[in-house]
Amino acid sequence: MIRRPPAVVCYICGREYGTKSISIHEPQCLKKWHNENNLLPKELRRPVPKKPEVRTITAKGFYDLDALNEAAWTSAQSQLVPCNVCGRTFLPDRLIVHQRSCKPKAAK
Repeated sequence: MIRRPPAVVCYICGREYGTKSISIHEPQCLKKWHNENNLLPKELRRPVPKKPEVRTITAKGFYDLDALNEAAWTSAQSQLVPCNVCGRTFLPDRLIVHQRSCKPKAAK
């Protein structure tokens, strides 16, 4: 049986990264998030994502990776904004692109 190496979910973008590279990725991702958030119209700007704190440590002295990933995924999903026409959720910068083509469903 082949086992995947442990991965950690980024609390900002929701992507998976290796346990060694997540500490490099997060500051860069947060900087990118700030740059993109500042370009959005004021009504679509979001508060800075907060890093979830999961303090459960197993008997062997390791963090509970599943709990940490679940909290990070929830944090990343909470940043999504619903479309006011169809209700689908998007990252704020992608919502602008989506709204150009989103049309209300015609009543039959």
